[in-house]
Amino acid sequence: MGLLKTGINEIIATTTCNAAPIGIHLRDKNATMILFPGSHTAENVLRDGWVVANIIHDPVLYVKTAFDDLPRDAFVEEPVSGRLMYRLRDAEAWIAFTVRLETNTAGMLKVHLTQEKEIIEGVGVHPVNRGFNSIIDATVHATRFRVNKDPELKRLIDYHADLVRKCGGKKELEALDFLMQYIID
Repeated sequence: MGLLKTGINEIIATTTCNAAPIGIHLRDKNATMILFPGSHTAENVLRDGWVVANIIHDPVLYVKTAFDDLPRDAFVEEPVSGRLMYRLRDAEAWIAFTVRLETNTAGMLKVHLTQEKEIIEGVGVHPVNRGFNSIIDATVHATRFRVNKDPELKRLIDYHADLVRKCGGKKELEALDFLMQYIID
């Protein structure tokens, strides 16, 4: 797995014309994902048996795909191992996986990923930006906050929002504006 590194790799997963930010867990050369039953991503992965990991450095896209659907023209069809898969048009790189269900409980699905194809579409250098990283963390907390309104999650969102305001650039600030709109009642 050349593009993924040990640990949790934050990507935007695509299935059939669906996108959502998800972490790919890579340990000892084994790649897995945790999916939530009832989500479009989980339904599509179980039905179709594949997922594409899109590596992209756009904080706005991470926030939008966490809460909204993208238009059809945001996706590109890619033939992989005899089937059509979908990736994001703006992906800097992407990895196509076939999927095998490992664990199925009431609250989560764990799937094992087998890499089928890995492509680098464009090379960009992205220095570490705490604002970008904080958008990712705030988005994770916000998806959970919308479900259970836990005040501790709101505190974490506010903490990361402060970091975005301090450390982020124009795109991170734009992503933060979107994120805050999604969590307002």
